[in-house]
Amino acid sequence: MAMSCPCGLDREYEDCCGRWHAGEPAPDALALMRSRYSAFVLGLADYLRATWHPTTRPEHLDLEDPDSRRVVWLGLQVKSHRSAGDRAEVEFVARYRIGGGSAVRMAERSRFVREGGRWYYVDGDVS
Repeated sequence: MAMSCPCGLDREYEDCCGRWHAGEPAPDALALMRSRYSAFVLGLADYLRATWHPTTRPEHLDLEDPDSRRVVWLGLQVKSHRSAGDRAEVEFVARYRIGGGSAVRMAERSRFVREGGRWYYVDGDVS
């Protein structure tokens, strides 16, 4: 049975973020950001590191809560997307829960850059 894409678009995973996770370059920063959210949901740390710009990429990426509690992602809402040539910003809100705790809302304005035909996440301002 086909899986719905975690990014929130009404598509099957293989026809949505699954393509980017399999190695096809995301066509724009918005698609990359959605695929990164899906990668967090699916625990794809290697994909997250590969799509992080080398100048800001963390040496290690641990997707577990520091207290080893399970992180459950609850949803993604894209607020805005702006692109200017090889630079872009995406503003979004992601919701998640750690263990059995209350839902947490994380808002971020992320910055992206395109180099060598691929988009990369550079950094973001979390509010």
